[in-house]
Amino acid sequence: QVQLVESGGGLVQPGGSLRLSCAASGSLFITSVMGWYRQAPGKQRELVADITSGGSTNYADSVKGRFTISRDNAKNTVYLQMNSLKPEDTAVYYCNLRRLYDNYNYWGQGTQVTVSS
Repeated sequence: QVQLVESGGGLVQPGGSLRLSCAASGSLFITSVMGWYRQAPGKQRELVADITSGGSTNYADSVKGRFTISRDNAKNTVYLQMNSLKPEDTAVYYCNLRRLYDNYNYWGQGTQVTVSS
């Protein structure tokens, strides 16, 4: 069983920064693709960024150059550093673990990020 616990959300002004963290329990972390998704009110959940066990990364076009995903396999933790935040980044951010052998997805409970002056 996998549990994902996110932290680090909050309210920030446009242009500010936040770092999200997601700690995973269990033994799947090191072999799994980890990702961050977000869902704004009235919109579908979308991929923000993901990272493979080997460190290869993938970003949504809307966050390239502003967000950085990273992982610490020793701590079973994935991070999302968000810089130059914009109001359109406002959403609930979800941590995701994708199990490789069957693509089963585990989700965290979500953390709210609000970008507003």
